[in-house]
Amino acid sequence: MCEFKVVLNGETVYKDVIYAKADGNKVIVRDVLGTSKTFDNCIIAEVDVSSEKLTIAQK
Repeated sequence: MCEFKVVLNGETVYKDVIYAKADGNKVIVRDVLGTSKTFDNCIIAEVDVSSEKLTIAQK
């Protein structure tokens, strides 16, 4: 299984993400344990499967 690290402003802010959803002006992610985290005023900027990296950016 491929788990992503979430990167915001060049810093890893969340790990082991298996689900991500852009919902208006927020990004919702969920890790392998089912715990969710919401990043307000953000968008999904890049998904890099080979590096297992999900980059988000502030709107």
